Amino acid sequence: MLIIQNSEILNLMKDRYVLSDIESIKQTLIRRGAFRFPSLSNGLFSAALLQAEAKYTGYDNVWVRDNIHIANSLLHEGGSKAAVKNLKALMKYFKKHRHRFEHIIEGKADHTNPMHRPHIKFNGHTLEENQEKWAHAQNDALGYFLWLYCKLILERHISPSPEDCGMLYLFPRYWEAVKYWQDEDSGHWEEVRKISASSIGVVVSALTLLKKALEAQLIPEQKPGCTLKSLEKLIHRGSEALERILPWECRQDDPLKQRRYDSALLFLLYPLEAVGDEKAELILQEVKARLQGDYGIKRYLGDSFWCANYKEKLGRDVRTADFSDSIEQRDAMLKQDEEAQWCIFDPIISVIHGNLYLRSCDPEHLKEQAFYFNRSLGQLTCSSSGFSPLRCPELYYLENGRYRPNDVTPLLWTQANLYLAINAMKKSLKPGRGRKIKIS
Repeated sequence: MLIIQNSEILNLMKDRYVLSDIESIKQTLIRRGAFRFPSLSNGLFSAALLQAEAKYTGYDNVWVRDNIHIANSLLHEGGSKAAVKNLKALMKYFKKHRHRFEHIIEGKADHTNPMHRPHIKFNGHTLEENQEKWAHAQNDALGYFLWLYCKLILERHISPSPEDCGMLYLFPRYWEAVKYWQDEDSGHWEEVRKISASSIGVVVSALTLLKKALEAQLIPEQKPGCTLKSLEKLIHRGSEALERILPWECRQDDPLKQRRYDSALLFLLYPLEAVGDEKAELILQEVKARLQGDYGIKRYLGDSFWCANYKEKLGRDVRTADFSDSIEQRDAMLKQDEEAQWCIFDPIISVIHGNLYLRSCDPEHLKEQAFYFNRSLGQLTCSSSGFSPLRCPELYYLENGRYRPNDVTPLLWTQANLYLAINAMKKSLKPGRGRKIKIS
């Protein structure tokens, strides 16, 4: 079933797509402001373009993870300058606070305290850390940075200085110090700490590209902790852990930690391509079967973030607070099947099917690609939503029995993923590859 919020986009959606249709949709969304990615002067991106009444959410801060997904999206559409500027600013931030890495490597700081970890949410204007308590134990966020930075090195967009290389060398040493393959981190959703396949997979992908950069002699080896041999050992440890955990997100016995299904695993399929075909197919199908809703896709079963009537149940000062140590309090507000449905996943599923179609030429993948592309378009806001039309929400949640976008609209991460989905559709439909398709 397709639910379309905006009648204007409905008029552009078709049951038979050709390349010119996708270009028309893209240009309309650009013209209407759906793909605005205003950056700070240093090239970093705030998480969302907030209305004044939504400043309480704190989404005007910079998150490392969101910035990498945005930069990667722009990179795919010829935005290498923006991506490079963004990654250089993040590198400057990490170098400014490199003591976070060094103190944990040297045993001077307790890595079980998340405030001692490298901070993954910060003031993008000043590159200063925020003082608020936050779930900074996020190996995935650090992994995303190293992954894309090394990708830009390998594609010859960045030539790191000796000082930059010195910072890069700290990442594998840090992950060895915290034993990332068995480390309990707060992961993509910044909540209860657990051993998460979605975090381990990002680190494995990052270390793999760092190893490739060393092999290509684009950066030199350094002893200790950043040699081909040491990286192979670290990658092997993570790969072994993934083999044990996947397709689960977490197999720990603690019911607060154990998780069978989690949409964060989709990012191991794209953009990281870190999972073999058999498990990738299983993850994809299980997300569709277990987490997909009519308005979007749940992060995981039992997710209480923006559950039904969230704004009535929680005051502004705690709606987006750190619940990593007290998730049971928020979970108590959730009723069955009332989890929020997120908008960042449908475009990624569309891209995944597009890549499968390019590899296989199987028309079923092309059909699925277009279906999830249309689901993504259907999530764009209408004029009665309380937001400007054709904006990309973070999620839809139940408010007095009706689904509506939450206050974090538009979210730049959602925009970035839809941008990727549009360009993936164009690749699938280009002359010699695509064909007209009908969407049931």
